[in-house]
Amino acid sequence: MKVLVLGGVAAGTKVAAKLKRADRSAEVTILNKGESISYAGCGLPYYVGHVIEEKEQLIVNTPQSFSELTGVEVLTGIKAVQVDPIQKKVRAINQHDQSESEYAYDKLVIAVGASPILPPIAGCDFKNVFVMRTPEDAIALRNYIDESEIKRAVVVGAGYIGLEIAENLKQLGIRPFVLDMADQVLSPGLDPEMAAYVENKLIENGVPVVTGVSVTAIEGEGKAERVVTSKKTYKADLVVLSAGIRPNTDFLNDLGLEMVKGTILTNEYGQTSLPDIYAVGDCAMVHHALTGKAVWSPMGSTANIVGRIVAQNLNGARIAHPGVLSTAVCKLPGINVGRTGLSETQALQEGWDPISVIAVVDDKAHYYAGADTFVIKMIADRTSQRLLGLQVIGAGAVDKIVDIAVTGIMLKGTLSSLSNLDLAYAPPFSTAIHPFEQALNILENKLNQTFETMAPLAYAQGQAEEYQILDVCLQPSIAGAPYLNLTEIHGPLADYPLDSKLLLVCNKGKRAYLLQNRLKSFGYTATRVLEGGLAFNDVEID
Repeated sequence: MKVLVLGGVAAGTKVAAKLKRADRSAEVTILNKGESISYAGCGLPYYVGHVIEEKEQLIVNTPQSFSELTGVEVLTGIKAVQVDPIQKKVRAINQHDQSESEYAYDKLVIAVGASPILPPIAGCDFKNVFVMRTPEDAIALRNYIDESEIKRAVVVGAGYIGLEIAENLKQLGIRPFVLDMADQVLSPGLDPEMAAYVENKLIENGVPVVTGVSVTAIEGEGKAERVVTSKKTYKADLVVLSAGIRPNTDFLNDLGLEMVKGTILTNEYGQTSLPDIYAVGDCAMVHHALTGKAVWSPMGSTANIVGRIVAQNLNGARIAHPGVLSTAVCKLPGINVGRTGLSETQALQEGWDPISVIAVVDDKAHYYAGADTFVIKMIADRTSQRLLGLQVIGAGAVDKIVDIAVTGIMLKGTLSSLSNLDLAYAPPFSTAIHPFEQALNILENKLNQTFETMAPLAYAQGQAEEYQILDVCLQPSIAGAPYLNLTEIHGPLADYPLDSKLLLVCNKGKRAYLLQNRLKSFGYTATRVLEGGLAFNDVEID
């Protein structure tokens, strides 16, 4: 069997290596447009920030070492320009001498990846305007920083890569401004109130973010000095464009492949709409595990997982990819952010009846050095109680919370089936009731109405106007609000009838919940707890 792989970064090399291990007789050839293969694209921001010092650390394998290790033939500097699915041939151009060659195949794997989107504005070609996609991009940016006096930078794009670049620039003593056309950071993965919380934390940690703004020009004399937007102009000593990527599939437009905005549609086996042609990686669509709909998941994790499956299917297996949950995790200044599954907004759009809660819980035993908090938003379907999604923000290991949620969602877990799991506990790592379980318990309490709340988004939208805000923190903390000490409440409140609309606010939510439980036993019928308390909400009394 002769297998031709177009592209040799994450997906292409994974397919080739796994296939060759499964069938040593297979003739596997990679055609790669660039000179580098198998590089750590997700590590590029950390090379810029000197977290990764040596550029060689970004290269997982060189073409030679990969060939020696796997037996796969790797041809670099070879750009595929045409596919003939009838004759089963690929026409390609040698980037060095522009000569043309044809390569025959029995099975073709398209793994050509994607390239940065450059906005259609003046100034993108200035020497101090950079993108972040290949090791060469990261090396060029770091060299420029090391050789120049850089005080201010503008990062265009508030996605994961853009924010990671901003974090690493800040670590170098550069003041970054992040701009994005969307109305929030990390769109659409986070719900609006969680995104707003992240934006506030970024600002607190020296990374100003401006959303809902479009960049109209990059100006300067011989180099970028100003970034002009629809709102104002920002001074800049360098600019990093991280406004998205576009699949490298233009050469396939006339092939007859089913595509969505240039991204190749595949089935659960990695097959395209044409026989004997597979697609994987950033140029291909997969499907969402919850909705079953085609989605784009340009992640190194997806590329490797699907690449491995495609290799096995090329070798005669019939393995279906279970789908993605758009899982992501990101290290930012002062906080980490993770998410998986559907946001509450997405769940509503997909026809679920979502119920959610925002819980602020300890990330490890509160008395252990370095203890902090997690802000967890958990989303489930109200009727079936199936777990649909989770978002988490905190200084600690948010990935472990996300990974537990991924497991639960993929196993079609409900709140009841996921409660009381025997998760790992020791003071340096967790709390006795695991943070994930605490959030789940709080959501179950909300679902069965033993915990009646006002969500932060509802509060921000003014739905507390008819409520009397009561400060129930450990110490008085809300100027202008009546203060109640939980431990001193042993009966109905003298100043408030039993039908009073009372919004109970404490630091995180726990004391307010305990007081609500107590007040209910005294006959109060209209109390609400502000989810997340002061840790998540800005509460002011007019």
